This record gives sequence, structure tokens and C-alpha cells, in this order.
Amino acid sequence: MTEEQAVTLLSKEDSHEAYSYLYEMYWSKVYNFARLYISSIDDAKEIVQIVFVKLWETRTFLKENESLKGYLFIITRNIIFNQKRRNFNEDFYKSSILDAYTEDNINDSCEAEEKMYALELSRFIDALIQSLPERQRECFLMSRVEKMTYREIGERMGISDRTVEVHIMRALKYLKKNIILFLIFLAQ
Repeated sequence: MTEEQAVTLLSKEDSHEAYSYLYEMYWSKVYNFARLYISSIDDAKEIVQIVFVKLWETRTFLKENESLKGYLFIITRNIIFNQKRRNFNEDFYKSSILDAYTEDNINDSCEAEEKMYALELSRFIDALIQSLPERQRECFLMSRVEKMTYREIGERMGISDRTVEVHIMRALKYLKKNIILFLIFLAQ
């Protein structure tokens, strides 16, 4: 079976055999393309699966004289960019919540219920910060509360700027991951 025959069979007859043929022919190319943008092997494999599900869902729109390879790479690119955009927006949202719900930022104009939720969230964040490993907690508090630079923190603690950065990145990752659970709980 040729690629053109497989595309015709897939688009006109919903052929599973043609689909399998195209999958075997293109999965490694799609995977390698995804790996250019995605560092995680598992995430790249998941993208390959999404691409081929999308191929099956849009099979009736396939045209014999158009490049299937080009079509698959456009789908792959769009999926990767959409996921990156979604992840960026989610990370930005979580970070905004961390910044917005400190006790210093809770103003008196909030409704009573909002103020209560904000205080609960603030206490939860404080508890999360206290649960961080000691060095991470120290770096995080110096950075966020004392507004110190990585260099200043490093000098005070006797560690490199890069080590400070790693501590703060890990602390933020932990806080962001756990804060979403609390927000889900509040929403119920």
C-alpha cells in the first residue's frame, strides 16, 4: 500500500488498516519533531497519540493530493504551541494567586467572604512555606519577604547565586503545585 492509497482508504472508507499503515509510517517522524520542542519523553509520546487521534477525527477532510507529512507536522506544531500556551497561562495564574493573597495585599474593600477565603489561603501558604526544607524556606523568605536579590541571599548564606535560584525555583514549584489543591477545595 502506498501513502496515497492509505490516505484515500482512510478518508473515504474509514480503514483501520490504512490508519495503522500511516501510523507506522509517521509516528517516529512526529515523535522526533515533537522532541524538538518537548524535553519530556512521556509528553512527546502523549503528543504523538494526540496527533494520531486528531488524524483519525479529521480523516474525512484529507485530500489525496496534499502532503500528509505536512498536515501531521502542522497538527503537531499546533498541539505543542497550545499546550505550552495553556501551561504558561496556568503557571501565571498560580503565580498571581501566590502574589495576590498575602496578608499585606488583602485590602479592606473585599467582601467578608472573600476576605475570609483570602485569609485562609494566606494561612495555607504560610503553612506550605513552613513545610519547605530549611534552606529552601530561608532563600524563599529572603527573596519574597525581605526582597533580597539572589546575590545578596547567596552572600548571606554562603552559597552560590545558582544554588539560591534552584532553592527558590523548587520552593515555587512546590507552592504552585499545592496551592491549586487548596483552590479546588475552596471552590467546592
